[in-house]
Amino acid sequence: MEDPSLIHRQMHREAATIDSIGDDLLHNIFSRLPAPFCATVACVCRSWNLIATRILSYPKFSSALSRNPSLQDAVNEVIDEVLSQPIRPQFAIASVGPSFSLEDAHALISRRLDSRIPVITCTSQGIIGRDALTHEFQEVQWDIVDDDDGDNVEDVNMLPNANVGVLLSVGFLPGLKANLIPLLWNNRGTRGLMVDEFVMSIREYSSLVSGTTSPQGIILFSDQETDMKDVLVKMDYAFSGETVIVGDGAGKFLYQIDNGVNATINQDCTPAALALVFAKDRDKPPGVGETQFHVMLSNGISAFGPTYKAVSVRERRTGNTTWLTAKRGAEQEDLDGQTLLEQIFHEVGDYFHCQALFIGVMKRRKCSIGEEKVKWSTFQEFHEVLRGDEEYLYVNGLGIKSGDLFRFYISDSNTALSSCKKIADNLRCLKQEYDCRNHPSGDAVNIDKKAILGGISFCCCGRGESFFGHANADSSPFVENLPMVPLAGNFCAGEIARVDLSSYGDGPEELCSIRCNLHVFSTVYLVMSYTPAGPAQL
Repeated sequence: MEDPSLIHRQMHREAATIDSIGDDLLHNIFSRLPAPFCATVACVCRSWNLIATRILSYPKFSSALSRNPSLQDAVNEVIDEVLSQPIRPQFAIASVGPSFSLEDAHALISRRLDSRIPVITCTSQGIIGRDALTHEFQEVQWDIVDDDDGDNVEDVNMLPNANVGVLLSVGFLPGLKANLIPLLWNNRGTRGLMVDEFVMSIREYSSLVSGTTSPQGIILFSDQETDMKDVLVKMDYAFSGETVIVGDGAGKFLYQIDNGVNATINQDCTPAALALVFAKDRDKPPGVGETQFHVMLSNGISAFGPTYKAVSVRERRTGNTTWLTAKRGAEQEDLDGQTLLEQIFHEVGDYFHCQALFIGVMKRRKCSIGEEKVKWSTFQEFHEVLRGDEEYLYVNGLGIKSGDLFRFYISDSNTALSSCKKIADNLRCLKQEYDCRNHPSGDAVNIDKKAILGGISFCCCGRGESFFGHANADSSPFVENLPMVPLAGNFCAGEIARVDLSSYGDGPEELCSIRCNLHVFSTVYLVMSYTPAGPAQL
């Protein structure tokens, strides 16, 4: 074995020889290295460290997808791809197919990444992204079968490559700091979600990092058993209108934070949801610009019929359902469920029987955090219609009160296509503001350039090829306008986006100030962009 001191001296002699070719060429060479090698050369000497550190400080978002039936191989493929160029990961988000073990996938991914960065691994209804090997763009939806039908589940999972896949995204967003904060379920005494504590923890972290209690953005991941409606109402109340909130409202997740501390906090509290919080860094180095978040929503439902007022309302908490009757406008007649559905049928026609049906309920409720003064909040929430009879209309979910106004909404692929075209127009306008010409897929963006870094989408599992009649409809607005910019997405069963009702294109202008946070048959697009710092002020 060679003397380590001789090897070290040889490395320094080679470094001195390479240094003679100039910083510009070294910068070019280092910028082509995989992330681990770029980090390694930073340890050789001071001059190399300065060059590598500058490259690793560039804004970057990288994502890759693998359909490899071997979990180990799939994880290796996506990690090798996202780290194939220099990046200093600030956070990582992974999504895996239901045929893979979530625990095993999380362990494999966490082991390959820095234990100091937040890592979220979740299950989803499908994944969206570019293949790590072929770079072909794909929208992949899993063949999900109800748990009650165990035989079919086994049959589906026996199909070649059924329900297998891994999507991994990593990012470095200059000017921001990232942290994971769990929403805990209190298992002792009066059981319930610790929502106030969750919101205050986010406020405290944001205040510590940025000096303001409202962070720049929040990406949420909720357990499928957790009803996020009340949580989102409080978050909308608690944070500035500038805070972006998006996410998956019904999945399963594991996470890594604080050097590997994972999932369950203790026996008394278990995580029900998870917030990846991005706060402005008030101590960011000189010359570092700002990362911005832009949220767009493609609506996939259409309103039909008049506005009704809920009259008799009964909740069934054990079944998570609400039974109600309603009145139409100023009419005094109390309408049962069968009559309500017949009215919508006459409005819509035969098309009605082929679509999912919801009511959008306008709610005005008191809201507060901790000991703060109670204030009124007005918002809209969707409830799926289950059935109707000569007594009641039966809808999924709780929280409707007598006097609440509502309209019927039906899933509509034509509305979704029209909405996707508007998203494409918005992205085209955004593209004109930023430099996307020199942004090869996965490359870092120079810290002195204004650029779009990447996108994250959350798409309703009811959409996709069966809904539109052709593949890749939800990703096409992004891919066609920003073909070289990474996009990563999840199909989910509850799309979270803090937007106003203008996204639904109906109703008077004053309704545009009313927000909706949890959506149905929609696709949420979170676009990340970077604006360099302006000239130093004297």
